[in-house]
Amino acid sequence: MKKFLFLLGGLLSSWAITAQTLTESDAAILFAGEDINGSARYNAMSGAFGALGGDHSAIDINPAGLAVFKNSGFSASVGYRDTDIETSFYDNNITNNDNYFDLNQVGGALVFDTGRGSDIRKFAIGFNYSISRDFQNNWFASGIPTDSEGNAIAPLTDIEDPDVLFGNFEGTDFQSSTAGSNDKLVLAIASQPNDKVYIGAAINFYNIDFSQLTVYEEFNSDDDGNTLDILAEDRYTVVANGVSFNVGLIAKPSQEMRLGVSYQSPTWYDVSQEQVVFDTAVFENGTLITNDGSEVFVFDYNLTTPGKLTGSFAYLFGKEGLISFDYSYKDYKNLELRPTAEFGSENQFFSDNLQGSSEFRVGAEWRLDNVSLRGGYRFEESPFRDALDSDHISGYSVGLGFKFKGNARLDLAYQSSNNTDIYNFVNSAGAEAADLDITNDRFTATLVIGL
Repeated sequence: MKKFLFLLGGLLSSWAITAQTLTESDAAILFAGEDINGSARYNAMSGAFGALGGDHSAIDINPAGLAVFKNSGFSASVGYRDTDIETSFYDNNITNNDNYFDLNQVGGALVFDTGRGSDIRKFAIGFNYSISRDFQNNWFASGIPTDSEGNAIAPLTDIEDPDVLFGNFEGTDFQSSTAGSNDKLVLAIASQPNDKVYIGAAINFYNIDFSQLTVYEEFNSDDDGNTLDILAEDRYTVVANGVSFNVGLIAKPSQEMRLGVSYQSPTWYDVSQEQVVFDTAVFENGTLITNDGSEVFVFDYNLTTPGKLTGSFAYLFGKEGLISFDYSYKDYKNLELRPTAEFGSENQFFSDNLQGSSEFRVGAEWRLDNVSLRGGYRFEESPFRDALDSDHISGYSVGLGFKFKGNARLDLAYQSSNNTDIYNFVNSAGAEAADLDITNDRFTATLVIGL
């Protein structure tokens, strides 16, 4: 009995130093990013709309594009995402697949033509709601972690101590389930002072609802076939509200050429976080023998994510088609958690390990009577300085647009992107992280109605 009590006390106390859910640093980096998740036309051209405008989702990049609309109108989009996450943990590969459906975009614009006798040719007001980042994902990893010398690593059991009864460590299972989204609402105003220039400004409101549930299990046995299994659950939830602003300009040096520049300010979030360490349960031969009660940790803090500068170029081939290019830069070293006195190590981590991230987007469209063919490509650098080439996000997109009578249009888009990542759920010296290979396929349908 003495041997078992020694093991039980050790494994329950060790849970306090085993991190499974995201840390505040991880969450800050996650919340600072944005997906390409707008209207189908926007998605089909990989979001390369900074110099184009004329799409409700385009005001997320450059609010000056709101004044490009010739008529008032509205749009609404539904999306379907299919995600494959392949986990690799000590040479054990598992493929996880899930799919999700959502209403991912609603936008509208009211255009007012003031006529040529006015100092301002046209002005417009508009809004766009979109899911800036979708957090829904589920994945599972399993394996037997070992150090460089081949010795098993079991964070919740001390298998090297001679007094431990169950000395055969047989591996770990880990499951992560995340849910929620970062919803973004843009309210914009724009004008066309003359034939050559469009200008605009917007205020952006964000609402984050994020949760993560992790389940960690260890499996042990003795030489007589008895088993001792440990299960630990942890839940992490964040609710946050944020605000930022955008300003932008689109210039027409010629009838065919468009140049755009826009700046999105940092986003300032008020964050409320709750972390619940659930039961740490111990099962001997399949029977529950002890259960450590849950603990709740709640606190509030502030998060500032970096601003973004975007330069854009587009070329129009008359009314037949166009090609567009966007370049954006965001310096992740400017991430900041406050109060700074309480987050000194996290803010130092941002400064030491993160970098400026460049993003390239290219889109094209060709019109054949009432049908439009679209395509695009995007590349986004990882914010981490030591990132592998595969950690950068790359993807392509294609789409179709069908124009009907009465100023109605149906747009369809398909996007595919891929990147790799890591997740360190065995928080012990010498243990490797799980490798994640993530592929997202998204389908979007948008109905556009002009007034």
